[in-house]
Amino acid sequence: MAMTKIRYAENADKEFWFSLDKHLPLKEFERKIKDRQCYIALKDGNDAGLLRYNLFWDSIPFCNMLYIDPQYREMGCGKQLMEHWEEDMRSQGSHAVMTSSRSDETAQHFFRRLGYKDCGALIINDTVYKQPAEIMFIKAV
Repeated sequence: MAMTKIRYAENADKEFWFSLDKHLPLKEFERKIKDRQCYIALKDGNDAGLLRYNLFWDSIPFCNMLYIDPQYREMGCGKQLMEHWEEDMRSQGSHAVMTSSRSDETAQHFFRRLGYKDCGALIINDTVYKQPAEIMFIKAV
């Protein structure tokens, strides 16, 4: 399997970023670029996917979004992007990383295959954010 090149996202990635990420406000994108909290995956020189994170409890890196363009799925891009992020977080002194997936999404199985362990759930019923349970995952790095 060919390796995926991964780099920090840049302002020049804005068009590609927002073609995949429909949830991030522009101001937050600009902050994430400055804080180096987002990555772009490239396959054969083409933009293939993205990952962005923040800090849970202001200390534990939490992957908020991992999204691979459908034409590049099942090629290892997601796994390589997660592993790159985990290594980056380890090199910055983190001992664990977290992520989540809705209970009705298949991503939960992907995270478990990567060694993430279930560590709780978030249930939101009575707001505009109502959705199926959000399963929380953690992994020691």
